[in-house]
Amino acid sequence: MTRPTIVAGNWKMNGSVAMAENLTEEIAAGAKDSKAKLIICPPFPYLDAVVRTLGDSEIHVGGQNLADQPDAGAYTGEVSGAMLRDIGCWYAIVGHSERRSLYGESSEAVAIKFGLARDAGLVPILCVGETLEQRESGQMEAVLKAQLTAVIDMHGVDALQDAILAYEPVWAIGTGKTASPEQAQQAHAFLREQVAAQNATIANVLPILYGGSVKPGNAPELFAQTDVDGGLIGGASLKAEDFLGIASAAS
Repeated sequence: MTRPTIVAGNWKMNGSVAMAENLTEEIAAGAKDSKAKLIICPPFPYLDAVVRTLGDSEIHVGGQNLADQPDAGAYTGEVSGAMLRDIGCWYAIVGHSERRSLYGESSEAVAIKFGLARDAGLVPILCVGETLEQRESGQMEAVLKAQLTAVIDMHGVDALQDAILAYEPVWAIGTGKTASPEQAQQAHAFLREQVAAQNATIANVLPILYGGSVKPGNAPELFAQTDVDGGLIGGASLKAEDFLGIASAAS
């Protein structure tokens, strides 16, 4: 299996330049011996501060989103994949549940962004996940399959070779609820099976992260699951001690 991956994957719309620099310094100092791959995804205005603060650190930086347009042009307020790459990003999150629910991004729109991230030389971190209503009505697998299939249908399964998949049950984001280790494993195994049906080699090396109220206390049991390869961390990524504790659990 691949090296564990931990993404500080959502500072969301939080912070300041000073906070970004201080938090990044603390994470970098505490992660020198980490065996996990660490990625920080701050809001766009703080990307430069984070990149500069990290310097030659092995920690990489990613954007929380990117534009759905391939070229420079009259798209006021948007940030392209090329811009993210130019500033020093290696990754881009696409399809986060808040982008889907609050901004109406369809699975097709997410698939377009997935391809644009790859075209810009970025590694897409593709988020998928079901709502509580969908889970309780037995639609979890259908929802996950549809969200994943949208990308595979548009770009082919080979496009997942250099990507990261993140399962984030919407009902466990910012609610304090966490999928049980068994629930996380069930969803991750299902996602890996969907990829394996088309390419077993890619499925075996595809990192599948869990995102949904991960904390230092529940991380060890979550990461002990066979198909959980790390975490997409929300609120706990705003505290260096918590984020490093989660990274340690993954290692």
